[in-house]
Amino acid sequence: MGLLRDKETYHPLKFTVEEYLDDEKSAPERREYIGGEVFAMAGASEEHEKVALNVASAFLAHLRGSGCKVFKGDMKLRCKPSLAETFYYPDVFVTCSPKDTNPI
Repeated sequence: MGLLRDKETYHPLKFTVEEYLDDEKSAPERREYIGGEVFAMAGASEEHEKVALNVASAFLAHLRGSGCKVFKGDMKLRCKPSLAETFYYPDVFVTCSPKDTNPI
């Protein structure tokens, strides 16, 4: 999946959400989905991981008992902005909505 190079021009392949989610189950690496295009995730440096862990820890401490949930790294986040549906693997994210329970 992803982008193909053809004569120095990128031509994106378009995938449905269902195709992305189905293929993601057996993919060896994490990939993000943005408006039909799929992008491989790059690895992170040690420094990057330390910063993300510190941010997640600070959120956990601050939000303890609030009902909000903090996630780091390997949790897929589904967004439905007005123009294109997306799936990200953000370094850290917080949700306080009781509706955020979909296991996809």
